[in-house]
Amino acid sequence: MRTQDEIIKDIKSVLEEKVAPSVAAHNGAIGFIDFASDTGVATLKLSGSCSGCAMSKITLQRGVEQTLKHYVPEVTSIVGKDDDEAEGQGYSPYFPKDKEPDWEKLVRKD
Repeated sequence: MRTQDEIIKDIKSVLEEKVAPSVAAHNGAIGFIDFASDTGVATLKLSGSCSGCAMSKITLQRGVEQTLKHYVPEVTSIVGKDDDEAEGQGYSPYFPKDKEPDWEKLVRKD
């Protein structure tokens, strides 16, 4: 049985080598927050254009989760968290989960 540190090292390595290049192509980033060895759940931070993106759930479930499960068998599922510091860094998510989007800015006026 592998140690928690070994599993976390592998999760971070997979995120850096296998996931980062794909999401970086869309100006996003997915980083490690935590791994619960009792449940197998990896918690990941969504930054850049991934934070608040409507497609991030699909990216996480169909891409990142499958990749992590393949390379790190201890991972059973993942949970994504938006970057809480995004606005302080000058970036606001596409659609913040805790409030309604500003539809006036999003609706095209011809």
